Amino acid sequence: MNKRIGKLALTTLVSCAVFTGCASDQPLSKRQTGTAIGAVAGAVLGHQVDGDKGRFIGAAVGALAGNVAGKYIDDQQAELEEQLRVEQQNREIEISRLADNTLKLNVSSEVSFDVNSASIKPDFRQSLDKVASILVDYPSTAIHITGHTDSSGSDQYNQALSLRRASSVRTYLSTQGVAERRTRTVGYGELRPIADNSTPTGRQQNRRVEIFLKPIVEGQESAAFQPPA
Repeated sequence: MNKRIGKLALTTLVSCAVFTGCASDQPLSKRQTGTAIGAVAGAVLGHQVDGDKGRFIGAAVGALAGNVAGKYIDDQQAELEEQLRVEQQNREIEISRLADNTLKLNVSSEVSFDVNSASIKPDFRQSLDKVASILVDYPSTAIHITGHTDSSGSDQYNQALSLRRASSVRTYLSTQGVAERRTRTVGYGELRPIADNSTPTGRQQNRRVEIFLKPIVEGQESAAFQPPA
């Protein structure tokens, strides 16, 4: 089926179901209504449909119904773990899930940036390409990018460097199709160490970028764009 025709048919079908009931005497459930409205919004704003995955690609940022947010994050996590399998095996990127359904990607400085540099290494760009391709498929995700340094150098320098690194990641993701309106950046400098700064190994672990992915839930949209704790 032609994608343009398929999209039009789906939009018409869902619009009928939501707004007229299509002559049915059975009201839609809350979940069905939320899903249908999301599909209409995606069809109107989306531009193209990924027929294999059944998701609308390129849609404007839209909120998820609360009862589907968990499944949405499950699917997103599964794709990230699959695409970043090699990076995880090499301990270049760690993926974890926080209590509030936020996904956290911890990126080692060894593969991301040279010392005292905010220029993304070529190998890290390949990993970011994989991340970006998934984020484009999941438009109801707010993206927080945080930069961190070790304790070498002044507080002011470290804070500025950490923010430049976070901004570099944000800019690169935008070149791969991830809308900047979905992203937020913060530079924490040396304020949030995860290891001992008195050792070379500890300092290396503290030089990192973290990417937090938070679902945008209907009625709680502002919470998705609050900085991660």
